[in-house]
Amino acid sequence: MLHFVSLTAGVHPNHSGKASLWLRHVHFLSIRTTLTRVYICLQTGIETNGALDWIFRPEDKFCSNSSAQDMANRRLLMAVLLQSLFGCQAAPRFSNGFLYHDIFNNNGNGEISFSGVQLHVESEQTSVFTSRGANATLPCHYWYQPALSAPRRTRVKWSWQPAGGGHEMDVLVAIGNRQRTFGGFRERVHLRQMSAGDASLVILGLHLNDTGRFRCEVIDGLEDERVTIDLGLRGVVFPYQPHHGRYQLSFSKAQEACEEQGAVLATFDQLYTAWEEGLDWCNAGWLADGTVQYPITLPRVPCGGLGLAPGVRSYGARHRHLHRYDVFCFSSSLKGEVYYLPHPHRLNFTEAIQACQDDGAHIAKVGQLYAAWKFTGMDRCDSGWLADGSVRYPITYPRLNCGPMVPGVRSFGFPAPRHKHGVYCYRVEQASTCL
Repeated sequence: MLHFVSLTAGVHPNHSGKASLWLRHVHFLSIRTTLTRVYICLQTGIETNGALDWIFRPEDKFCSNSSAQDMANRRLLMAVLLQSLFGCQAAPRFSNGFLYHDIFNNNGNGEISFSGVQLHVESEQTSVFTSRGANATLPCHYWYQPALSAPRRTRVKWSWQPAGGGHEMDVLVAIGNRQRTFGGFRERVHLRQMSAGDASLVILGLHLNDTGRFRCEVIDGLEDERVTIDLGLRGVVFPYQPHHGRYQLSFSKAQEACEEQGAVLATFDQLYTAWEEGLDWCNAGWLADGTVQYPITLPRVPCGGLGLAPGVRSYGARHRHLHRYDVFCFSSSLKGEVYYLPHPHRLNFTEAIQACQDDGAHIAKVGQLYAAWKFTGMDRCDSGWLADGSVRYPITYPRLNCGPMVPGVRSFGFPAPRHKHGVYCYRVEQASTCL
């Protein structure tokens, strides 16, 4: 790499015999490398070749012997040069708006030296899995080698790449004890700071869409080290189509449909995990990244043909406004209870909604029923209304007269609202109060 420095300096003609210096022009393309070499020459009593006008490569001969008077002049020149570059003593010597430290340390003897301290950042976990509504801690620690005798004002930044894709977004920025949070994580995150160098991120009340890749970045001067941690939720993927039929949802409508059922759009990783656990569904559905896919465990003619091996079939990325498909939704564990409401007689849809309200609850959503089946082992061979107007029931232990001989949530589709069925309700857990 070619390093270029143009510098014209010398003893001012009006101050003969004095160490006053006159700086005409400075132009740097590689400040740190160049100043290191200038500093070496000045400190070791070695003269630069000719005047201080250089175009050189790192391997070029750079210094020669120097007189004591020349070295005194060059040391003074170095001080003027550093002050020009990094400011005066009354103000921070290096600032880019983030309170970085200088790349130099003053050793108290009027001399400048480069720091040999190295910053390290690590996490003992590359991924964290938990459930919706829980708190999560993403570990991140930093230290210096060799160890420092006094603390430094490092800057810690956490950012987040959503699991479904999109731009990386800031989550938290901290300098010392001052912290600022951003976006959907505002007031829900903070640094743990249990010990020196602890930059672990604590997230309170996890949302379904908090999943993704988090980046912990620690910055100290020109040192910048980082580590990433993936956050996932334990949950269940389920296929969904609205009451008006198959392949009716644009991408935005698919998002709305999942949210209305207490869920979010599933990611490819979540769908792939569900396929590994046995999910088989022949209708293509939207995923969070805008692709359309479907999982097949038993190949058959209408589902890609017999010649294809089991797997997740993909249509690739589709037009988010023009194309229409079903959707795969993702729901996690519940902070409440889903239950089948005993009632002396069957109910139409309107009566079912009212019956749950009379019991101090709400009619359950599809995502809530799937979560209850997945995480609590809910097993009930009674069909019941849900909030979207569909009728379903959960089976953990397959048996005769309860549908196919595999576990799952059975569906009767969307019968007319006047039809009579049972109902599944959802009641939020009440926080206990200690007197």
